[in-house]
Amino acid sequence: MRIHADLSQRVVLQHHDLPWTTSPVQGIERRMLDREGGEVARATSVVRYAAGTQFTNHAHDAGEEIFVLEGEFSDEHGTYTAGTYVKNPPGSSHAPRTDKGCLLFVKLRHLDANDNERQVIDTKAASWYQGMVAGLTVMPLSEFGTQHTALVRWAPQTFFNPHRHFGGEEILVVEGVFEDEHGRYPAGSWIRSPHLSAHQPFSKEGCMILVKTGHLI
Repeated sequence: MRIHADLSQRVVLQHHDLPWTTSPVQGIERRMLDREGGEVARATSVVRYAAGTQFTNHAHDAGEEIFVLEGEFSDEHGTYTAGTYVKNPPGSSHAPRTDKGCLLFVKLRHLDANDNERQVIDTKAASWYQGMVAGLTVMPLSEFGTQHTALVRWAPQTFFNPHRHFGGEEILVVEGVFEDEHGRYPAGSWIRSPHLSAHQPFSKEGCMILVKTGHLI
C-alpha cells in the first residue's frame, strides 16, 4: 500500500476530513496520512481505539512515536493521558490497550536504528523554553542524529523568520491556527514538507503544533 509515500512531495491534509479505515483488530480504526507497506509499514496515522480495546503484543523493528490526542492509552509499561508523548525505540515491543477509549497520532518505522532510548513525556506538566523569536515557546520531546521532535506554542501575532529544513519537516496542528505563505492550517491539519523545503511561518490567532524535522531523507 502506498499513500503519499513519495517523501520528496509536499502534502497537506486535514485529518478530520479523511475516512476511518478498519485495522486487523476490532475496535481500532485509522486515518492514514502516509504509508509505505502493508500491515508492517512506514506509516503516519491518526488511530482511534474504542473503549475496552486490546491490541496483541507486537514489536516495532524501526520504532514508534505516539502523541495522545484524546482519552487514555495504556500498555504494560503505564497509562498515558491526553498530551502524553511516547517514543518506543527500534526493537521494543508492547501490548497496547485502552479502558476508556483514545485518539492517537502515531508514526511507525521512522526512527534511527541506533536510537535506543524510550521516552515518556507528559507535556501538560513538562517545561516550556523560550524560542528563537518573541511569542514562541518550545518543549523538546526527542532528539537523535538529524531527527528532532518537539511541541511548539505560538502566542497570537507571532511571526517566525524564513528558513529551510534540512531533512524536511512534519507538522500536526494540535490547537489553534498555524499559517505560512502557502496557506492556513487549523487544528487537525497535517503538513509534510520535503528535504530542503523553505517557508516563513506565523500564527495570527495562536496555536500549538507537534513538529518533527530531519527524518525525510
